[in-house]
Amino acid sequence: MGDRELMDSLTQIVLGAAVGEAVLGKKVGNKAMLYGAIAGTIPDLDVLARYFVDTVTATEWHRGFSHSIFFSVLFAPVFGWIVWKLNQKSSATFKNWSWLMFWGLFTHPILDAFTTWGTQLFWPFDLRLAFQNIFVIDPLYTLPFLLFLILAMRQKRTAIKRKFYNNMGLIVSSSYLLLTLVFKGIAYLSFASSLKQQQIAYKAITLRPTPFNTVLWTANVETNDAYLIGNYSFFDSQEISFSTYPKNHELLGNLATNDKVVRLIDIAEGWYTITEANEMLFFNDLRFGLLSLKPNENRFAFSYEITTDEDGLKVQETPKTSSDIDGLLPNLWKRIKGN
Repeated sequence: MGDRELMDSLTQIVLGAAVGEAVLGKKVGNKAMLYGAIAGTIPDLDVLARYFVDTVTATEWHRGFSHSIFFSVLFAPVFGWIVWKLNQKSSATFKNWSWLMFWGLFTHPILDAFTTWGTQLFWPFDLRLAFQNIFVIDPLYTLPFLLFLILAMRQKRTAIKRKFYNNMGLIVSSSYLLLTLVFKGIAYLSFASSLKQQQIAYKAITLRPTPFNTVLWTANVETNDAYLIGNYSFFDSQEISFSTYPKNHELLGNLATNDKVVRLIDIAEGWYTITEANEMLFFNDLRFGLLSLKPNENRFAFSYEITTDEDGLKVQETPKTSSDIDGLLPNLWKRIKGN
């Protein structure tokens, strides 16, 4: 599990712990936080699928069934019963623990729905919610939330301050989450205005925040034969510039109808380019952007190598190394401050 997954897990642990405290903290104290945190991490165990199935299937399953309302309803009593059995001396009932587990499981995909990847909250229906208004790791969401949680944890379970601190953490984090929707709206108007001024005709546009903040935003803009990618900071003083990435969908040839490729296209929701290097094809998922903010960067955060042999077509995610993201934070900070 990489640093990104660890930080993402921290956010879900904090949310789960706070929800657990809100549901059952007065009865069982810090145990409510503990089991709430556990419930908040369970949905992400779907990442283990990568060790048992192929890349495309694992990608399809991520934030699928385990991030649905159905999963929360089905497994809350199962996990609730286990926790109840482990805490027979507690005054909390089986129903109490099941209720805690439900909210711990359910709030996890609710939060994920605001990120770029989104979640299949209504699985098995083919509907992915992805509001794309917050990066999977945002210190302004997690750190104040964590501070209030620690303050609550230090109080006695029946103390008024304990409930106050926990509620403040939930209120502040949720308010920030909603505020980022406003930030996205402001960024969208800026991108739309810039495209109009530059007389760029486009078919569709999607926005997302850059890593760790909601000040600098990235837009993917679809034209007839290419995608444009541009960045906008609230501190910008110059016109938005866009880099062009040809779609190159024709490079797929007959592979375009291959089951795995069709599924990849569906996963990417149609936002993808095809590149060719060393006689190999690469499927680039544009939803997560580029590995750096350098002009004309051509390395994508999520890219899949497509090869064929006697066993058929194979898809492997292109591995990322520390060198791929060297300089990201300094360049990110510089760009946030404006162009």
